[in-house]
Amino acid sequence: MAAQTTTSDGADAAFRTFAEGAGLMIWRADRQARLIYVNPAWMAFRGRAAEDELGHGWKDGLHPEDRAGHEAALAAAYARRSPHSAEYRLRRHDGAFRWVHGHAYPLHEGETFTGFAGSCFDITERKESEEHAARALSEQEALLAEVYHRVRNNLQVTVSLIGLYGRAAPAPCRPAFEALGQRVRAIALVQQHLHEAPQIASVDLAEYLTRLAEGLGQLRRAGRIAVTVEASRTVLLEPRIVNALGMILAEIVAECLDGTGEGTACVTRVEVPAGSATEPVRVRIASGGVAGAPPDGVPRLGPRLIAAYAGQAGIAVAGGGTPESPLDLTLPG
Repeated sequence: MAAQTTTSDGADAAFRTFAEGAGLMIWRADRQARLIYVNPAWMAFRGRAAEDELGHGWKDGLHPEDRAGHEAALAAAYARRSPHSAEYRLRRHDGAFRWVHGHAYPLHEGETFTGFAGSCFDITERKESEEHAARALSEQEALLAEVYHRVRNNLQVTVSLIGLYGRAAPAPCRPAFEALGQRVRAIALVQQHLHEAPQIASVDLAEYLTRLAEGLGQLRRAGRIAVTVEASRTVLLEPRIVNALGMILAEIVAECLDGTGEGTACVTRVEVPAGSATEPVRVRIASGGVAGAPPDGVPRLGPRLIAAYAGQAGIAVAGGGTPESPLDLTLPG
């Protein structure tokens, strides 16, 4: 039900007394949307006499780009006879267009609709701050995109160089080049899926891990890698923690590939157990190939790399990553 204000001679006098002393720009309009009153604050803002503003005279101050939209919204409010809010640019006494926020309520005498009364105030500084923040965000997103594309391109070049050197290396050294190439491709996937997160400042852990698991599954032939994710709680994390988890998972998968033959499926399971909002978030990872021995010439760097990634993000690590002793990661609070 629309808000109603009943007017009478006494109420009208009280309205004018209030409006005359108010710092806000206050106005009244009749049933045909014509101004019938503006207060001193309005006249001071506009720098025009009241008679120049009454009727439709005030519309001379509307910014040309805002006039059609404002008039359409005002007509809709009159048709509904319901409260109306709008933001538009209005010319000030010095000729500058200023953003104002206007709000109006319908007036009634008994059951008879008599028009609207409303107020306006200058919101230019707020609008400019919003526009500045939007420009800064756009520039930040453009910078992040540029950094990501440069990193991706550099990683692709690195993978190609590793492949070239690996093919030219003596046969005993080739497994090490292959293992290195796998890790660089996995790192590229970690960065890709972090960059593609809908909200980079606060990343949904389950959504990110699920997308990353699908990507890691494409590192080798179909069916060679299988990564499953089971999340029993919703968690939003900052990028550095998500990045560290992604690097750890990528290393687990890479170690699994090192420790199992081409004919063996490398199965990795990731679990985010349930917990209350006050409990630390835990991530548990188990892989069938972590305990396997890598080929001759391929160093076993997994434990050291995992410890380094976890240390960068303040993640506590326990376990070995095997089905018997899963890697248990406790995230910082």
